[in-house]
Amino acid sequence: MRILLVASAFNSLTQRVHTELRDRGHTVAVELALGDEPVRAAVGRFEPDLVLAPMLTRAVPEDVWRRLPVLIVHPGPKGDRGPSSLDWAIHEGAEEWGVTVLQAVAEMDAGPIWASVPFTLPACGKSEAYRTEVADAAVEAVLLAVERYGSGWFEPEPLDYARWDVRGKPRPYHAQEYRRIDWAADDTATVLRKLRSGDSQPGVLDELYGREHFLHGGHPEDLLRGAPGTVLATREGAICRATTDGAVWIPQLRPRRTPGGPATFKLPAAQVLGSLLDGVPEVPVTPYDAARRRTWSELRYREEAGVGYLEFAFPGGAMSTGQCRRLLAAYREACARPTAVLVLGPARDFFSNGIHLNTIEAAADPAEESWQNINAMDDLVEAVLTTTDKLTVAALAGNAAAGGLMLAAAADEVWCRASAVLNPHYRLMGLYGSEYWTYTLPRRVGEETAHRLTTAALPVGAREAEAVGLVDRARRGGAAEFRRWVEREAAALADAPELGARLLEKKRRRAADEAAKPLSAYRAEELARMRRNFTAPDEPYHRLRRDFVHKVCPAATPEHLRG
Repeated sequence: MRILLVASAFNSLTQRVHTELRDRGHTVAVELALGDEPVRAAVGRFEPDLVLAPMLTRAVPEDVWRRLPVLIVHPGPKGDRGPSSLDWAIHEGAEEWGVTVLQAVAEMDAGPIWASVPFTLPACGKSEAYRTEVADAAVEAVLLAVERYGSGWFEPEPLDYARWDVRGKPRPYHAQEYRRIDWAADDTATVLRKLRSGDSQPGVLDELYGREHFLHGGHPEDLLRGAPGTVLATREGAICRATTDGAVWIPQLRPRRTPGGPATFKLPAAQVLGSLLDGVPEVPVTPYDAARRRTWSELRYREEAGVGYLEFAFPGGAMSTGQCRRLLAAYREACARPTAVLVLGPARDFFSNGIHLNTIEAAADPAEESWQNINAMDDLVEAVLTTTDKLTVAALAGNAAAGGLMLAAAADEVWCRASAVLNPHYRLMGLYGSEYWTYTLPRRVGEETAHRLTTAALPVGAREAEAVGLVDRARRGGAAEFRRWVEREAAALADAPELGARLLEKKRRRAADEAAKPLSAYRAEELARMRRNFTAPDEPYHRLRRDFVHKVCPAATPEHLRG
């Protein structure tokens, strides 16, 4: 079937739907919803059998949905209507939610229903839930709807609020008036729901030290206490703020834009507040202790059944210079432990997306900060590549891209949740790429496939990634189920009688590769190209980075998405 995806952005869900449909043999093209005329032109050019909208913030032209079936993915259960479905669900503490695929009609979110899939809503931020449970349910609903449409016999169900299974309702936009925190009255659970319902967009508008900021992210704290609203501590760029019965960690802030002032974007909270935090203590926690407490940390370390687990979770999957260095220090400590298998990766959500474009954009010298960041990433990847006394496993519970994916590829084995979307390329940011990709990627997939993956600049689903060797094993199921599987398989690796022989072979192969071409040579060649990307006046990197950070809308759909 020829399926045209119309989306407001080629975001994680759109990419996931794109890969799942292609994996099933459909011919898929993408058109960004940048106006009615481009959408009409895309329909005429591609001549689809079906139009599907995985993420849409504007209406499809009436003449399009009257001519062709247009199926809309709505992140709410049957009957839910409005632009803030997930925001309301998290704000109100819903435990069960759903995704509905409905047909476009004149009235928004009121069309006939082609499929609806329920899911359990976890206690986490909106964006994390969107990339995991929501995305899983959305793909299941989309595939069911596409199958039903292709059968030719299914009749979609009209929206009828009298039906027992239609439990949703129309809801207004979840404006800041609903999100505002009353620090003198709201308990920790209420504050967390408000923070999480606005993460990562639009954030929760609040006042700190006489200035208005949008708060992004919310995590509980088990020990620190103080006067409600007070900033109690900092940690790794985050701030801890007291509630009426506890405290919460807020990793990022975005200053409210003043009229006529420059655009603002999310940054580590402590970086935004700067000297206003003079006198506020930095309260560190070790990765080992963080794994045993109910507190916030980007790094956690634990051991079980002879396996070390180094978990890292960076907002948006981006890794700044400082974050790379902290992770490298934790990695070295983990390598010193008496375990033979080391598993890398968060329990949920992003593995990594590589360098931190926001902190680079905010730097006094973005080119120099880019250089520092890419070298810090390279140091981390090099440490993984040169670990020869342990088997390393990268466990991808969620998406990975660019240098973050190459960090995973440095491990001995890459295990991937089947719903993860991988982007093994740098081209869309105007970069050649580093992180030893010219060594690891061809070694995994071959020169020809490596060239295709890095130049096509299209997302790769787990099924294709396993088929070409980009990942070693892909496992279906939710995030918790995937983590349990990882633990079972890692324990089996640690207990396997052939483990010693594998480690000897790993050491032999690394020595042979080093003799053929040292890792330092790969790094030097890659960084020479990256240095030019960062410093040459004719390079597009700085413009592309600014557009990404400031969320500049493209003028047209990129050609590589049009199929």
